[in-house]
This record gives sequence, structure tokens and C-alpha cells, in this order.
Amino acid sequence: MCRRAERLFLGVFRVLLLASFFLWGSTEVFGADRVVVSSIKGSIGIAMEQHLEEVLSKAKLQEASLLVIELDTPGGLVTSMRGMVQNILNAPFPVVVWVAPKGARAASAGAFLVQAAHVAAMSEGTTMGAAHPVMASGRDVESKELNRKITNDLAAQMRSLAGERDRNAELAAKMVTESLSLTAKEALDAGVVDVVTSDLETLLASVDGRIVIVQGKNRQILLRDVAVTELPVSESLRLLELISRPDVAYLLLLGGILAVVFEVLSPGGFVLGVSGAVMVLLGAFGLRMLPFNWAGIVLLLAGIAVLVTDVLVGGVGILSVFGAAALLVGGLVLFRAPGGELMRFSYEMMVGAVLALAVFFVLAAWLVVRSLRKRATSGKEGLVGAVGEVVQALVPEGMIRCHGEFWRARTESGENLSVGSRVEVVRAEGLTLVVRTVAKEEKKEGDRS
Repeated sequence: MCRRAERLFLGVFRVLLLASFFLWGSTEVFGADRVVVSSIKGSIGIAMEQHLEEVLSKAKLQEASLLVIELDTPGGLVTSMRGMVQNILNAPFPVVVWVAPKGARAASAGAFLVQAAHVAAMSEGTTMGAAHPVMASGRDVESKELNRKITNDLAAQMRSLAGERDRNAELAAKMVTESLSLTAKEALDAGVVDVVTSDLETLLASVDGRIVIVQGKNRQILLRDVAVTELPVSESLRLLELISRPDVAYLLLLGGILAVVFEVLSPGGFVLGVSGAVMVLLGAFGLRMLPFNWAGIVLLLAGIAVLVTDVLVGGVGILSVFGAAALLVGGLVLFRAPGGELMRFSYEMMVGAVLALAVFFVLAAWLVVRSLRKRATSGKEGLVGAVGEVVQALVPEGMIRCHGEFWRARTESGENLSVGSRVEVVRAEGLTLVVRTVAKEEKKEGDRS
């Protein structure tokens, strides 16, 4: 009896001790009276990374207790994704990443952001996954060993994030290793996300009362009379996000260089030069935001040089074909660099732009060749074959009037011609025309004397 009473007493004591530890020591109540809502829409890159940093900073200044990120992304840069994941993990308050609205997706790098969130939520009709690493062109990493290393590294990170939030780590890792994609319902049933809801009010109700780990401590979220504040993406970051897109940066750089080249070849007005310089600066800034390969830059410059040379020398478009090939290959390898494993850009847009440029330069080269074959109609060359009248005796040099202009002239044979004689221009030597005599009744096209 004494031993039973002792064991019973010890059991009750342990229960009371655990209860007191849970209530007073392990879990802090996180009462939220201000909720900050912001959105991340578009490719994950430097712009969106800076946007998240600004949102976290402003939310902290506003003493917000909860941050809701509305996410819709096709993926982006690994480097930016890692930075955003770190910001979410180290946030001083709970962060909810919500894939919304209906029809949105958290593909590729976006799936990592969802798993990093303290509360992962999806709207009905959304998808998440397809996080297998690819290069900017959309193809797999060519080196099998490099592809295996990158895939294993990202899969391990996905397992770590999901395990940190007590979610299905193995299934989450398959989004990397097998390009698995899940609907909202499938993700909820598999334990990859925590909430499925299509409106903010229901989302906040679902978050209310949850216990999450914030900076290593258990905290319970209690929402009472909350005030919701929206923080949109600033206009400067919108512009930065636009020019830091791989396809846009490529086209800005390409178009800017061509505009500068044309300004040098045919100066006047500085419109092409100034606009080209601005485009080059914007394209270069966009490249600075992206992991790029110098080989792509070299091929880009070489391709433009070949296209321009074709126009100057009149290569009938043959050189333009090689120039277009250099531009195409340059675009393919431009963003094949470490850090861009999850980045995609419009392959069709790049090919279309290169083909349009190639057609333009082939047409320009053909027009140049065609113009060279035509007889000149202006300048000294345009006077060859024209008929004029001697206004100052040629002995054998003097003056003639041709095309309504007065020119110094001399006879081809060295003979002397009197005033009023009709002559035909044979050639031009500097500012002197070489002429020969013609019969008075002969009419020549272009004779305006």
C-alpha cells in the first residue's frame, strides 16, 4: 500500500510539473492586434528578396504580430530563394505564406517559401511543387554529377524546412527529386500544408490559436480585434523586378547595343545613342541582379558585330545567319551559371527576337547590295552621263553648266570647245568634270541646261 501510494503521488507530481512547465515555461501567448498582409507575385529574384526584407522591417516598426504573404510565383533564383527563406525563419513574429488567389501557384522556388513559413496555407484551385532544378533555358543541368549535387542539396533543404515545421518532409522532398506537384487538397491530405482556404478572414480564423515555433520558442497565436494593414510592392521594386527578368534583361542589352552601334554608324540627333545607352545600362543592371555567364556576353557582342558587318560590307545576309546563331547560342548560355538552377525565362521570346533581328539585317544587307548596283543619281557620281553646256570656253579647261550647277571642266581629248558647245560628262576627278563633245541635236536624260 505504501509503495502504491508513493507511485501514485510521484505520478501526480510529474503531471503537475509538466502542466506547469507547459503553461508557464514552454509556450508564450502571441496576441496579435495588427496583421500585415503583402504579396509576392512573379519570379523570385533580387527584387522580391528586397521586397520581403522591406515588408519584414516595416512590419516590425508597426509592431505587427503576424505577417501574411500572398504568394503566386513560377519560381526563380536559388540565391534569392535562400535569402528569403532565411528571413522567414529568423522573423521575430509568425509568418503565414498563403498561395493565393485561386489559380495561383507556388512552383519551384516558391515551394521552399511555403515550407519555410510558420503556417503554410493554400487557396482552393492552387498548386505547389515542381521544384526540380533546371537552368535558365528550362533544360536540366547537363552535367550528371553537378545535377545530382544540386538536386540532393535542394532536397535536403526541403526536408529540413518541412521537418522544422512538423510537416511531411519526405513527400516535400519529392517536389525536388521527382518534380512532384500537388493540388491544395492533396497537399493538405499529405500533411505538406496546414490550411486550405480561399479568403483572408477564414485564413486568420484558422491561424487563431495555433502554436508555432518563432526563433526557437513555442508561441501561441491569439487573434483579437485585429487591424489588417496591406504593404504593396513599391514602384521602384516593380521596375527592378521587370528589368531583372532574364528575357527582359537580354532584350534590353541586345537592343541597347544595336542602338549605340547604329548611332555611331550614322550619327545625328543622338536619339539612338542616348536611348541605346539607357537600355544598355538597364540591361546591365538587370544582369547584375542575375547569375550570368561571361561566355554568353561575348557571344552576344560577337553576334551583333557580325550582323553590323554584314550590313556594311553587303554580305547578302550570309553573315547575318552566323550572327543570329551567335546571338541564339549566347542567349542560351547567358544565364547558365551557379545560382540560376531554378530560374526560367521565355525561350520562345528570345528565339523570336533573334529571328526578327536576323530577318531585319538580312533585308538591310540585301537593300545595301541592291543600292550599290543602281546608277548614282546625286553628287558627282550622279553627273556621269549627263549633258551640259559650256559657259566658259574649254581651252582645254573652263566652266560648264550641268544639272543647273556650274562646274569646272576639261575636255577628255584635250581639244578646245567654245561657249555654247554641248558636252557629256565622262567622269569626275575631284571637283573637276572630264567631258567630251556631243552633237547639238543629241538629247540626254537629265539635261536641264
